[in-house]
Amino acid sequence: MLHKNLIRRLDLITLKLFVAVYEEGTLTRAAAREAIATSAASKRLMELEEVLGIGLFVRNAKGMVLTAAGETLLHHARRMLSDLEKMGLELDEHLQGMRGYVRMLANLSAIIQFLPEDLHEFTTSHALVKIDLEERPSNGVVQGLIDGVADIGICSEDTDVQGLYSVPYRRDELVVVMRPDHPLAKREQVAFEDTLGSDHIGLHAASSINMRTHTAARSHGRPLRVRIHVPGFDAMCRMVQANMGIGVLPRRAFELLGTPLGLTAVALSDAWAQRTLILVVRDKAALSPVSLLLFEHLQRHL
Repeated sequence: MLHKNLIRRLDLITLKLFVAVYEEGTLTRAAAREAIATSAASKRLMELEEVLGIGLFVRNAKGMVLTAAGETLLHHARRMLSDLEKMGLELDEHLQGMRGYVRMLANLSAIIQFLPEDLHEFTTSHALVKIDLEERPSNGVVQGLIDGVADIGICSEDTDVQGLYSVPYRRDELVVVMRPDHPLAKREQVAFEDTLGSDHIGLHAASSINMRTHTAARSHGRPLRVRIHVPGFDAMCRMVQANMGIGVLPRRAFELLGTPLGLTAVALSDAWAQRTLILVVRDKAALSPVSLLLFEHLQRHL
């Protein structure tokens, strides 16, 4: 019946003192840190050991060293104290307005086309929330979530999410961008196969669009004539303007970046040109309240 005694007799002050003794190495320094008289701290520690029926520390000339039982208690005590601190912060948010920090990873398509407006709408209602947004290719977004680098990710739906939780975010359409004097510029729609006779401006190798276009070219048994690789959609449009070739990018990105340069976009008739971007998290139930709020805000926009 030890667990019932613990529930009745454990208190936060004693748990904090126990952790402090481990971190400070001596009872005297721990008592000073927790603003408790050394005699009172010693009494609390002795009572804790009595309740457990086992020693938590070995006293030696260098200080106090945890026993195996003490290491077990330390693990749980730290987690309990951390959970209580988080609870206090989250309750405080209800008094002061939702606040917090959300780390996001997203592919270039999401960042250029949709996130500026979606995040502006969110932060207008939640001004105390800070967002750290980093651009990565779709596979890098998933790996970043697995590594714990971010709370929320956005990538292409054809990405292997490796068992992570995902839901649809937005849909987009890939188009071919070219100069108005290109032979294909007058068409309303073009099959990707018909573009393979032209030089292409390619995105970096890890991008979802780069992989799709190379896969499509191989399916037709023809090479993709990539004249130059560029890091982003703006650079692609400038290279097209300079007559370096044609490129494939999302329609919304073309409207923002290509139209001001006097370029033309032609729709692709291939099924793979219609894409869905997805929201990905490690575990929706484990999201902090502010991360969950942003996740649900973004999910509503499909």
